[in-house]
Amino acid sequence: MKALLPSVRSIRSLAMMERMSASPGMARTALEAVFRIDVRSILPTITMPTLVIHARDEVIPVQEGRYIADHIPGARLLEVDGNDHVPWLADPDRILTVIEEFLTGTQGAPSQSRRALRTVLFTDMVASTQQAAAMGDERWRAVLHRFGEITAELTQRFGGTVVESTGDGHLITFDGPTQAIRCAEALRADAETLGTEIRAGIHTGECELLDDSIGGIAVHIGGRSPLPAGGICRGGTGINADPRASHRDAPLGPRRGRDGQAHAVDPAQDSPPRPGHRPQMNRDTLSRNAV
Repeated sequence: MKALLPSVRSIRSLAMMERMSASPGMARTALEAVFRIDVRSILPTITMPTLVIHARDEVIPVQEGRYIADHIPGARLLEVDGNDHVPWLADPDRILTVIEEFLTGTQGAPSQSRRALRTVLFTDMVASTQQAAAMGDERWRAVLHRFGEITAELTQRFGGTVVESTGDGHLITFDGPTQAIRCAEALRADAETLGTEIRAGIHTGECELLDDSIGGIAVHIGGRSPLPAGGICRGGTGINADPRASHRDAPLGPRRGRDGQAHAVDPAQDSPPRPGHRPQMNRDTLSRNAV
């Protein structure tokens, strides 16, 4: 399954799909039947309009797709870049556009950009260049690959979407800030098990929803937040996390100093007062607060 769908990063999701699709015996029977089927003799008899879609670098050679298209009268072949046996996973917009034109004879108008409130999470490995030099290419690739799998699994667990991979980091979106903070802390903990360290920036704001990405000022702010090594920087619109959540999930509001800039905070060291707890006040404390 991994060979057929390499773009699916979560091994757990692929394993679940395999178990839900067929038993081991049924899977073996189906695969053996597929390998024995030979439809070459009936291809010239097909008279219906046919569209053949094939990814160039997938496990089934692209020459087979070309052969089918060449031997079906009037068939059209669409070769797409990618290595998934299900090619629309790699380039869904282009494939849907071609299918729409094939079925209707026209292409629809380009979709209007949409805007929505999103929480964006940026992650970045600390000192990645130095780590790559110390580990060597092969070991560093293994670390990046494993962390990519961890990121995909945790993002799915906390209800987010991995929008973009930057090699040693990711851009992830969530519907709200609480899940983004939880995911960032889980990623930081799992990164430590790989012998590396990440930093994370979180920002909540209105984003422009593009076809396969996001944009807007909120994304720029989140990507340029001051990221301390191992820390989580949170800024945003002033929308707070669920007040019933634990101190590691709240607070989310912007941390701004007198310069008006967002400042990095460590959730483990920046917890709000416990319910019912009132810090002891003295004359010196009151004087400082008054200033």
